[in-house]
Formats: sequence, structure tokens, C-alpha cells
Amino acid sequence: MKRSEINTILRSAIQFIQESHFALPPFAYWTPETWHMKGEEAREIVERKLGWDITDFGSGDFEHTGLFLFTIRNGSPENLKTLQGKLYAEKILIIRVDQVTPLHYHASKMEDIINRSGGRLGIELYWSQVNGNVDRLSDVQVSLDGVVHSLPAGGKVFLSPGESITLTQGLYHRFWGEGSAVLAGEVSSVNDDAADNFFYGGLGRFPAIQEDEAPLYLLCNDYSLYYNPVR
Repeated sequence: MKRSEINTILRSAIQFIQESHFALPPFAYWTPETWHMKGEEAREIVERKLGWDITDFGSGDFEHTGLFLFTIRNGSPENLKTLQGKLYAEKILIIRVDQVTPLHYHASKMEDIINRSGGRLGIELYWSQVNGNVDRLSDVQVSLDGVVHSLPAGGKVFLSPGESITLTQGLYHRFWGEGSAVLAGEVSSVNDDAADNFFYGGLGRFPAIQEDEAPLYLLCNDYSLYYNPVR
């Protein structure tokens, strides 16, 4: 993705978030220059990859295959071993109309996806097999706002604003927006993008970036280029 495209997406996302009356933490608006001045006090943001996250999953077509995220809080995978510290994560997502997040599952993370506002959120569901393949035969049991529903493999659910779904470990899911863009929330156990995203077909999680202009704000995978607490 080009940095100019990312900056355009950021400006549009910020406007949508503000129109949805959702407030982000102050670090969302730290400029690259501000990041150059930050020290140890900001290490948690960097290590937990909090903040802006924009990906086209290597498709080169963000409009149709992509996702916008902002990670508000997140613990460390090590915390799950000791059951100490933050054991949870929270994100917001913007899903555009007919913009698909490709089929994937998590082996460790369990998450609730909540439609906060906007259009309907469509979600397609399959169980994963032990070898990582898609189980196209077994029915899927899924909880929607605490009520269990049974669907055939590949069944779809549609969440209106205020509705949510619980995605358990090993459950393949693909989602997209319908009608208008969706502001979604994600509440989950610790998020580990490095080791706990399993995309069917082996897609990439973070995009390669062509630096055709300066960043408006840093993405979570930009921090290493601007943050240096040891001077």
C-alpha cells in the first residue's frame, strides 16, 4: 500500500469515528515528530502494538479486501501463561460496504465482535480442521448476544447495530459490511497478530508500504522507525 493511500484512509476513518461519537485515546493523534520525543513511558503502546492498523492483506485492493482497526488496549501473550496482568484486548474496526476481511481463525484468542453503529455486519462461519483446512460439512454452533444458534457450514449471520457474536477458538470467519460502513467493536482475550492469525490460503497480515509521502499518524507496525527510547 502507498503511504498516501493510508493517509487518505486515516482521514476518512477519523471523520467516521467522530461522527459515530466514539472517542480515541490521546496517543491516537501523536505525530511522527511526537513519537521521536517519547521514551520509556510509551513502551506499552509499542510492545502491545496499540493504535492504528490498516491492511489490505497483501491484496493490493483495500477497497474490496481490507480492514481498518485501532487497538485501544492489549495484554501480552506471556500473561496468559501466568494469568497475571492484562488478559484482554479491545479494538474498534471500520468495515466498509462489500469490503471483505478474508477467512481466518484464531487458535488462542476468543473474541466478541459487536456492531456499534452503521450498516449490517455480515459474517460467514466454518469450523477449522486439525490440519487447518476448512470443515465444509459440520454444523456451526455460535452465540449471538448469549443465545446459541446452529448454522450449516458456511452459514451467514447478519448483525445490526447493538448486536454481537462470540467467535470461539478454531472458528473460521469472514466478514463484510452491508448497506453502509460499520463501526464494530472487538472485545477479546490477548491479541497476538504475530502468532495467532491463521488465514485460509496463507494471506499476509500487515502490508508492505511504499513511502510516497510522510505519515499522517503512525501505524502500529511503524513504531520501530520512529520510537527510540534510548538516546
